[in-house]
Amino acid sequence: MAATYSSSLAQALAEDLLARFLRYVRIDTQSKVDRERSPSTPGQLELARLLAGELEAIGLADAELDEHGYVYATLPATLPGAPAIGLIAHMDTSPDAPGTGVEPIVHRDYEGGVLELPRQGTRLDPASMPSLHRLIGHDLITASGDTLLGADDKAGVAVIMAAVAHLAAHPELPRATLRIAFTPDEEIGQGATLFDIPRFGARCAYTLDGSGRGGLEDESFSAIEARIDVTGVGAHPGTATGKLVSALVVAAEIVAALPKDRLTPATTSGREGFIHPTGLQGGTERAQVRLIVRDFDEGLLASHVALLRQITDRVAAANPRARIEFQEIRQYRNMREYIERDPDVVAAALDAFEVEGVKPIREPIRGGTDGSRLSEMGLPTPNIFDGGYEYHSLREFASLQDMACAAAVLVHLAEAWTRR
Repeated sequence: MAATYSSSLAQALAEDLLARFLRYVRIDTQSKVDRERSPSTPGQLELARLLAGELEAIGLADAELDEHGYVYATLPATLPGAPAIGLIAHMDTSPDAPGTGVEPIVHRDYEGGVLELPRQGTRLDPASMPSLHRLIGHDLITASGDTLLGADDKAGVAVIMAAVAHLAAHPELPRATLRIAFTPDEEIGQGATLFDIPRFGARCAYTLDGSGRGGLEDESFSAIEARIDVTGVGAHPGTATGKLVSALVVAAEIVAALPKDRLTPATTSGREGFIHPTGLQGGTERAQVRLIVRDFDEGLLASHVALLRQITDRVAAANPRARIEFQEIRQYRNMREYIERDPDVVAAALDAFEVEGVKPIREPIRGGTDGSRLSEMGLPTPNIFDGGYEYHSLREFASLQDMACAAAVLVHLAEAWTRR
């Protein structure tokens, strides 16, 4: 057994998991901001149909794709009275970087040092990516350098599929009932919007949407999106003296007035929140700024929004002929307060980690998952690692050994719930 695998079970799961992962990442499932339907893009439906078919093929007879693009299925318990628990991953990938035409590359037995990808000069360099230092000997999967890989969250999808296939093939193993769900549009904050919790019928669930080996997260940011719409006054630029008010210039003034040495993603870490502009578009007549506001503490989150409103008001006062509208959109809340009401949810995961010999890494997520909204909606859903790294970038990669470890943890998790 290779030393980089956490157990013989993980090693046994690895090749099926890899084949599934390579199959899934080749399907373009990037979601689209401001969706008009669910899912927001047709590629997600392509993957959903594939997954529903594969679930049915391994024996989950009720596998189905619903009208909103969600895949649901059930693997029944092998012990009477065992509870139903959920396993969830999202099918879409981020719109933040190119995602069409993914060509995965498997780098066997990584020896350390810089990995040069064949396109666009993309490099995986341990000097700026310290996680690579502990992955020597692992089999790493990358894209070709000009697209995302899609490990976020197709690593999670493949982990769930490999674990469920193993359990379905081994009915002698004790297990709880597993409810499986694959969701669309998580990357644009819509993954839980149309999730049918009563239909799902699980006591709790786990998202497979973390990163490196050992991650177990039951706390996330609370999140607000701000949209600032600016209406200017148009005029021909040749005769605009005293008439023109450029909406785009006013919007840019708001962005320029944001703090630069604090409250930004580039200057914060740990439990610090931020205000982050994600888009600025428009022209003379109309422009819009989109921002995300994040913090673990509700009071601090409110203070960040208040600061953003104050900046907007100051810019509005300096440009009285422009009309500025501020819209605040609640996205999700810190999931910890909901998960900690049922201690068994995290305790069962810790049991599974212990059986697999994995040291849990308990850190808050500087982001959100489907579990953030699902927990608020009444389904406590912490997050488990899936073996992916460097998400939302051309440097994105996954470790086969870490993915296989996550799949083995799920096999143990199914057994852990038979004792509760």
